Amino acid sequence: MAKGFTLETYPWAYTAQFNEDKKWIEEYIENPHKTPAEEAALSPEESALLLQQRNSFPKLPLVNYTSQYGMGCFEGLKAYPQKDGSLKLFRPDENAARMKKSMEGLMMPGFPEEMFLEAVITMVRKNRDCGFFPAYDAAWEADNYVSGHSVYLRPFSYSEPAIGLGVSMHPWVIIIATPVGAYFAPGNAKAVVTDKARATPNGTGWIKCNANYVIPILAKKQAMSEGYMEAIFLDSVEHKYVEEGSSCNIFFKMKNGSLITPELGDTILPGINRKSVIELARDMGIIVEERKVPIAEVMEDAVECFVTGTAAGISYIESITQNGKTAVFNGGKPGELTTELLKTLKNIQYGASEDTRSWMVEI
Repeated sequence: MAKGFTLETYPWAYTAQFNEDKKWIEEYIENPHKTPAEEAALSPEESALLLQQRNSFPKLPLVNYTSQYGMGCFEGLKAYPQKDGSLKLFRPDENAARMKKSMEGLMMPGFPEEMFLEAVITMVRKNRDCGFFPAYDAAWEADNYVSGHSVYLRPFSYSEPAIGLGVSMHPWVIIIATPVGAYFAPGNAKAVVTDKARATPNGTGWIKCNANYVIPILAKKQAMSEGYMEAIFLDSVEHKYVEEGSSCNIFFKMKNGSLITPELGDTILPGINRKSVIELARDMGIIVEERKVPIAEVMEDAVECFVTGTAAGISYIESITQNGKTAVFNGGKPGELTTELLKTLKNIQYGASEDTRSWMVEI
């Protein structure tokens, strides 16, 4: 069964480096593999050795701007098994544009969007052709595909050799693929407001930068040690406006029926699922407000809460605790709007509903 995240990578990988001639030199790498059935029968020691070989890239330098200073960025996107037996990527053009923007935000050459799209499509196809892909399972329909599996693609940048402070002028872009299942474990959906700051104005909070994830990881670990599932960040200046979860955007349905989410700015990541949910909700006739969201307002007036992200999908939050005060949403159960948005999005992603927006790209 696929896990939330795993290093059980598929055989094919992709690399491209921006060379001295300012050209991207591409390579598709077929790493050691057997058939999926043969690999499933390997001993733990044999499996670990095989995966170590797949996750090793001898050409890449150990000491560089990325390993020393977190100077890098990444993306996450999924290919979904369809009800008709095919595989389709969800909005890869959005990931391509964001990856380029993130790289340019770190003052490195941006990876061309058309190369990104060709690479992710080819990666899924090559791995599928040697048997590495999840098959559609009708049983997923029972829980609106919350238990559904998919192919997770992780494109990321990696710098040339370096030890001093600097900016990457000749970065690599690497893409790996893995199987993936549900991100959040079932059961606990409680969140707590953290006193840590995820991002500051005029910083890198608006791009998918490696270093941005250190503080959220610490905040989530602390939250989980206290019995919560998620940490909620407030703004770093006034400490009163909701910004994000640890690795996800956040939404609230209010008593008046509107759906609100923090407005984009230099401290908020422009999530692709966030954008998709806003479009779907407006199509349903829901009033969606992108604005500053005071924590005091949602603790008093919110009736539903959920987070969005490539990993999280749409995941409900049953309660938020701040300074010992807890607001419980919809009796601690997934709300009607949350459930409807989840069902609508997942049905599109898994091919159970018509894709009227052309979000899905066939492999």
